[in-house]
Amino acid sequence: MLTYDMGNRGTLARYDYLYRCIKADILAGRLAAGEKLPSKRALADHLEVAVVTVENAYAQLVAEGYLYTREKRGYFVSTLEEKTNPAPLPEFPAPRAEREEKKWLLDLRAGGGVTEGFPFTVWARLTRRALTERGEALLRATPHSGAAELRRAIAAHLYRFRGIQAAPDQIVVGAGTEYLYNLLVQLLGRDRIYGAEDPGYSKAVQIYGLNGAECRPLSMDEQGVKPEELGGIQVLHISPNHQFPTGVVTPIARRQSLLRWAEQEENRYIIEDDYDSEFRFTGRPIPTLKSIDRAGRVIYMNTFSRSLAPSLRISYMVLPQNLLEPYRQKLGFYSCTVPAIEQYTLASFLDEGYFDSHINRMRVRYRSQRDKVIAAIRESPLRDRAQVQRENAGLHVLVRLDTALEDRALARLAEERGIRLSFLSDFQRTEGAAAPHTLVVHYPRIDLDTFRKALDILGELL
Repeated sequence: MLTYDMGNRGTLARYDYLYRCIKADILAGRLAAGEKLPSKRALADHLEVAVVTVENAYAQLVAEGYLYTREKRGYFVSTLEEKTNPAPLPEFPAPRAEREEKKWLLDLRAGGGVTEGFPFTVWARLTRRALTERGEALLRATPHSGAAELRRAIAAHLYRFRGIQAAPDQIVVGAGTEYLYNLLVQLLGRDRIYGAEDPGYSKAVQIYGLNGAECRPLSMDEQGVKPEELGGIQVLHISPNHQFPTGVVTPIARRQSLLRWAEQEENRYIIEDDYDSEFRFTGRPIPTLKSIDRAGRVIYMNTFSRSLAPSLRISYMVLPQNLLEPYRQKLGFYSCTVPAIEQYTLASFLDEGYFDSHINRMRVRYRSQRDKVIAAIRESPLRDRAQVQRENAGLHVLVRLDTALEDRALARLAEERGIRLSFLSDFQRTEGAAAPHTLVVHYPRIDLDTFRKALDILGELL
């Protein structure tokens, strides 16, 4: 009779422990091929366990092929190709300490969104309310383009804040703009020729390329992408309201030229990435391309990752009416990638004015931080060799340095002193596309004391 000490099972379920013991005996040859096992009731009585425990253990062994059954005769050991020593339970080594990242005195490459000022109390209350009011509805799948409540809230927000008139069914919600870029390539076609700003946001270019689409770099002037560079381009990806990383704002005349270009041929489209339009510090927000598009050629994109928190992966795009049916036919089978609870919470956050209040508070905070960073530069040893540019919008400024050192050489020297620099030239795809000696300074996360120390060191290096 099979005998196992069921007291040694630790945290394993009884049937799981019994299954492992019998399997180990089969692999070790202690139970020979063709050998008949005890009946379920006999083994259960012997081990002082429930019959269902033995039944479940036998069933798992049959499913994996270690046992087979003969009608009205019982369970027998299967013939294996070779007998092996029983495999011990895997022993996982203690987690190896992750290699500690270098601690920089100043890291200008650590850009992205920030979390300071996130309205935890309000967000938690709205989340609890969604859980209470919606209950089991939160467990059901939302429509592929996002919850109707969130799309209605986004449509109202766009009309109030960006002057865009869009129906909720034109809005597609997704987990981050990277996901939406993938959808757009599939919608518009991998065989199309895409154009992107140079220097510019590299992720979009990489995603288009990984999808098999050709993406050409387009040089820029002080007004954005040059219309004369658009020969052969069919889909144009731009950020006309505050281009990253140059900070250029495309004026109305250039915008009209780009819209005329899109209208000249069927199936030309402009992807308008409006990634940080909320943070403009002087004057009114710049009107979007989408708001003056009359031919349905602009696809508008934005994200809440920048304005609320990087981990809140909720982005959206607004499709022209003529792309809605192709989208449904080609991509309507996709499931929405944003959890329902987050969608309903964000919908209430928008509808009840909390988002507008949060943005207003953050504008004040970021404007103050920007002013302190600029003041620190102008009071530092760099003051006569640094010119601050593009400081009126967005969460980064440019600092043009008066130096003969090449960007890479200065970056190497700075790294030796604990400073990691970010230059415009780091974002170029074509040599010479970006102005040299120009730092990109993401200022929200900067600690002013360490920033001043870093400026002293840069002054020495120059």
